[in-house]
Parts: sequence; structure tokens; C-alpha cells
Amino acid sequence: MTTTEERRAAIGQRLPKVDGLDRVTGKAAYGADIHLPGMLHGKLLHSPHAHAVIKSIDASQALKLPGVMAVITATDFPELGKEAAISGSSEYSIGAANLRRLWMAKEKALFSGHPVAAVAATDPNIAEQALALIKVDYEVLPWVRDIDEAIKPTSPLIHEDLYTHTLGELPKQPSNIAQHVEIGNGDAEAAFRDSDVVIENEYETQRVHQGYIEPQASAALVDPSGQVTVWTTIQGVHWARFDLASVLNIPLGKLRVIPMEIGGAFGGKVYPTLEPLCILLSKKTGRPVKMVLSREEVLRMTGPTSGSIVKIKTGCMRDGTLTGFAVKLWMDSGSFPGSPVAGATLAGFSVYQWKAFHIDGYDVLTNKVRVQAYRGPGAPQACFAMEQQMELMAAKIGMNPLEMRIKNISKEGDPMTHGRPHLKVGFKEVLEQVQRHPAWTSPMKGPWRGRGVSCGMWMGGTGNSSAHLTVNADGSVAVVVGSVDLTGTRTAFAQIAADEFRIPVEKVHVTVGDTDQTGYTDTSGGSRITYSMGTAVHRACMEAIEKLKVVAAAQLKVSAADVTYKDGLFRTSSGQSLTFEQAAQTSMRRGEGPISSTGVARRLKHAPTFGAHVADVEVDPETGKVTLLNYTVFQDVGRAVNPTQVEGQMQGGAVQGIGWALFEDYVYDEKGNIRNASLLDYRMPTALDLPMIGAEIVEVPAGDGPFGVRGCGEVPIIPPISAIANAIANATGVRIKETPFTPERVFWALKKARKI
Repeated sequence: MTTTEERRAAIGQRLPKVDGLDRVTGKAAYGADIHLPGMLHGKLLHSPHAHAVIKSIDASQALKLPGVMAVITATDFPELGKEAAISGSSEYSIGAANLRRLWMAKEKALFSGHPVAAVAATDPNIAEQALALIKVDYEVLPWVRDIDEAIKPTSPLIHEDLYTHTLGELPKQPSNIAQHVEIGNGDAEAAFRDSDVVIENEYETQRVHQGYIEPQASAALVDPSGQVTVWTTIQGVHWARFDLASVLNIPLGKLRVIPMEIGGAFGGKVYPTLEPLCILLSKKTGRPVKMVLSREEVLRMTGPTSGSIVKIKTGCMRDGTLTGFAVKLWMDSGSFPGSPVAGATLAGFSVYQWKAFHIDGYDVLTNKVRVQAYRGPGAPQACFAMEQQMELMAAKIGMNPLEMRIKNISKEGDPMTHGRPHLKVGFKEVLEQVQRHPAWTSPMKGPWRGRGVSCGMWMGGTGNSSAHLTVNADGSVAVVVGSVDLTGTRTAFAQIAADEFRIPVEKVHVTVGDTDQTGYTDTSGGSRITYSMGTAVHRACMEAIEKLKVVAAAQLKVSAADVTYKDGLFRTSSGQSLTFEQAAQTSMRRGEGPISSTGVARRLKHAPTFGAHVADVEVDPETGKVTLLNYTVFQDVGRAVNPTQVEGQMQGGAVQGIGWALFEDYVYDEKGNIRNASLLDYRMPTALDLPMIGAEIVEVPAGDGPFGVRGCGEVPIIPPISAIANAIANATGVRIKETPFTPERVFWALKKARKI
């Protein structure tokens, strides 16, 4: 047995994931593992057209097929109530009405892959056969393929009633621009006139998918009393419950959402997808219904991140002082509003301090699947432009690019683009770590090799979190949290609770509760869970300790004010003591039952995160192929609760950014159909494409929350695209301004520049 004296602090230990064994042995239950008595299987019918009026849907022949139990279309959805709203939504986001139309097309199909009907049958093969028997009469319309086409005045309208939301007077004509964000400070044009160097460029990024390993999977049962139970793989069960109840007109008390294990999300599983369809099919049949997407369906109908076009102009003085920048940024939202243009304008342009700036951001609609969040939404696209501009300006004045960044880096109290001050974050500490690290200082040897650096930041999510815990009679602790575990957060919470109670981690059991078991908790995302839910767990522990002090005081016949808790012992001023386990046993013996407590985190300050990446590449001039030689991630994580898991987040985000830079892209044919809707054709990086990813943890404690923790999942994807672009430019003298940096694109860029 581990004594108090022998026990090491759990926080900071490289402990294995508490659920790791279940995952690798197949014991963990995911959405597709759900099997319920009498369960039916659902399948979706998708529009083959990118833009088409749905004139009629005839499911009569499908319903005659033996084994087919129900078919639903958009007409099976109830009318929206006047107060219908969705979680995490603003007037600029997708909204309840559009979310329902995204689930299933009604008057028009707005992208190839848009669901138009769903079938429930006794067997998935029968359901698949039934889809071919559903007759849909379409009137095909011209489709809007990209940003350039969408913003033309003559472009076909995707929504005839969409008017650009802006701070000024609303426009009189509808368009494909959902929102115009305009922010600035000072006179950027005057700053350019006073600058020694002014550089102007245009950069473009493509849509990329989150690439989670597990497709969406859900099941639902509507019982005879109207009680609805949903089993699903989604990032936030409380958000899902609210959204489903609101859009489907279900009383919240009649709806329970149970989380299954989730095989990756990265922002792509924030909103419900299959859940409402399972509910409607179950309501129609009186039986449970399960639906699982194929990989092709994942790529066709679930949201990637936005493609973007950034026109940027930047200025500086000969000594490296930044003067001003002006940006026009267009982000492709797909068929409904909600691109991360706000995130781009904030996180993407707040890393450095400028005398003046002006940003115009546009949320643009096209006939493609509506985008979803993806690690650091909007920031990688903005960073791709800004970090290359930093490199170009440094080269123009003959300054070391890292020194130029250090000279202009933001610090605590400096304003961000939206005017609020930067909170405490290790901007300078991270860059100084880069400056002295071999990843930056080692010489580059050989031709066609180059090194690039790039920086990125994220505000850090906050939101609402709720945790409940019980101290059992044997001194073990059961913690139930309302946040879905995407990244090993159960292990982090176990380490936090173990340190608060001064007990071994093995005595803490953390589970993810459903909506009937936990208090309201916002979705898992935005690098908020360890920070926000960790605070809730910390507060639940503090409440439990206070209750145990009362128990110990009664047993030791002193007042509770005379009891302190330290190193696993409840002590009195006279030297009497009880161990944590003895206090827990005493509570049971006194007939008071086990101690339980609840912790809630609300209105925490943001805990921003900053990172810098260094990439070494080699370019083959004969083929244009870019090979990564070395890659190192430097990041301020506040406090690494579990360094192994933190490094995994840093490395994983970097790999996703590398895929964005070198490989990933959506390819469409002339009719708007995705041509690479498989993991064979949608190219993501494999181990063969990657060097070992170095992860250098920097710890500058955050100002709020327990232990100085910061979320660490968003920032690692932000710098890679520009770090690799800068490395390619350093190796070849040619700057690639459009992703991905495929061999073909690099080869022809070299050819055009007469480098080969």
C-alpha cells in the first residue's frame, strides 16, 4: 500500500490512459457497437446534384420491399417553434432552421450528398436496396463552385432570402455572402506610407476534412410514453440534447442523450447529424433505429473546414518594427452560414503588435457541404498568410526571421485585434526556447534543403462545466463528468482528483455521464476541457474535503474549524488525525452515507495558448516532391497534467497541419460531385510521410483555473502550413501561396520561376 510519504504528485506524471486497455482490446463501446432488441437499421438517400429543386419524392415502391419499416423525408420534421434555437449559436451561425435543412433537404438540395430521405429496415442490406426504389424528381440548377464565383453579382443564389449581415445598413439585395466582419485600429494606409517596406500578396487554402477514424454513428428509441433515448458519438451530449429538443419539439425532460466512446472528432462532431433521423424513424416505427455512416458519406455530407482566400498587405521599418497590415479574407462556409471568419480575424492576426490595421472578413456560401469546426477554426488559414508575410519582410530588410518575430511579439496587456488585452501567455518564452534549440540553431546541409518557422495562438475555450463525485467507504473516489472524452481527459481528471485528495490515481474512477446524470456542460472543444472541467473537478474535490472535515471533526470531538487537511490526513491543532480513508469510513458508520459533492465552472477567464513550429524540408527539383526531414513543435501548455498526452496533442495537431500543407484537398467534378470521397483518394499523411515530431513543452502557468493548466489541442494545427511554406521558400527561393504543396504544384512553381 502506498503511504502518504511515498506518494508522488500525480500531476506531471506520464501515466497511461485509464481507458487505454479497453480501447486497444476492443472492450470500449463505440456508436456502431450499439445493439438493441428489435433494432432497425437506417440508411440515407443523398442528392446526386450540387444544386437542385426537389419537385417530388415517391417512396411507395421502397415501402413495398419486405423488411422496410419506414421512410422519412423533410416533411416528417415538425414545424419549428418560435423560440427554436441551438447551442453555441449566434445570429451569424447556422441557426435552428438551417440546421434542420442541413439534416435533410426540403425545397432544394444544396450540395451533392445532401440527405433527401432516410429508410429504416430490418437489415442494412434491405435498407440499401430500398434507397434505389425511392424516386426523386429534381430540377437541376447551376451550382456555385467556389468563393470567386459566389461573390460575383451574377452568381446563382443559394438562399434567395439571405442578406449579408453587417454592422452597417442591411443590403437591399440577397447574395451569397452571409456575413461581413470589419475591424480595425488606426489608419493602415497612413502606416503603409510611413513604412520602409510594404509587401502585398494573395494566399489560398483548400477545404480539408478533420479525418477522424470513426464515422458518425447513432441510435435512438422513442418509447410508447414519448420518452426519447439517444446513443451517439458526439462532442457534447448536453448541446445535442438541447439542439434535438429545440428542432424536433421534444420536451427536454423527455430526452436523454447517452455518450458512447468517440473515435476522434476535432470539431467535426459538434452538431447532431444522424441523431434526429434516428429519432424520427424510431417514432414512426416504434422500434429502436441505428444509423452508421460510410466513409464516403462522411466525406460527402459532414463538414470539413473552410477553404479561404486572403489578400494581405503588410508594412515594416528597416529596424524590423511592424507598422500596419490590411486584410481581405473570404472563407467558404459551404451551403449554410457559419465559417470561422471570426476566429480568423482574432486568433489569426493577434500574435504580433501593429501600429494600425484593417480587416474585412466575409462568410461566403457555395454549393458544398456546410463546414464544421476543425482545431483552431479559422486561425490556420490566417496564419498561412501572415506568417509568410513576416518571412518576406524579414528577408527584405535582411533580418533574422525569428528575431523579427521576437521583436514584435505580443505580451500580456497588449491589445488583440478586437481590442481586448492579451492575457498571460508565454509568447516570449516559447520563442526564446526556439532560439536556443538545435531545431533552429543546427546548420542546414545540402542543396534543395530549407528551414521554416511559424507561430500561432488560440484564445482557449471556457464555457460551462459540471462534475459530480462520490467518496466511497474504502477511500476510493468516483467522478462523473459531463464532458465527452476526446483526448484522454478522464486520465487528466483522475490525476487532478488524486492530487487534491492525496490518494493514488488508481483509487480514482472517472466516467463520462449522460444528460440525466450530469449537470449542464458545454461541448468538448476549443481546448477547454482540461481547463474548464478540470476546474469543476477541482471544486468538487474542495467541497468534498470540507464535508469530510465536518465528519472528522465529529469523530475527533472538535469543531470543523479546528480541522485541516494536508498530505492525506485530517488533523486537529492538538495532533489528532484521521486518514482520508478513515474519514470516508466514518461517514458510512455514522449513517450519513458516502460523501458526495458537485463542482461547477462558470465564467472563467480565457487561458490562451501559443506555439511555434520549426520545419526542415528537402525538395526534389525533378519531381517537386517535398520531404519533411525534421519537425519540432514548441508550445506553452501552462502546466502539463500528463506530459505524454500533451505531447500527443502537439504531435497530432502538427501531423494534421502537415496533411493540410502537403496532401489534403477536396476534388470536385464539373457537376459538383466529390471525386475523392475515400481514404484511398483523399490523401492524408501516414507514418511513411513523417519524421519523428519533436515536442518541446513550455510551462507558463495560466492566470485562472487550477494548477495553471491551459488547453493544448487547438494551437498545434495552426503553424504547420506556413512553417512548411517558409521552409520550401528557404530551400528553393520560390514561395508557394496555395495549398496543398503537391509535387505537381511545386514542380510548376519552380519551372515558372526558372529554378529548374
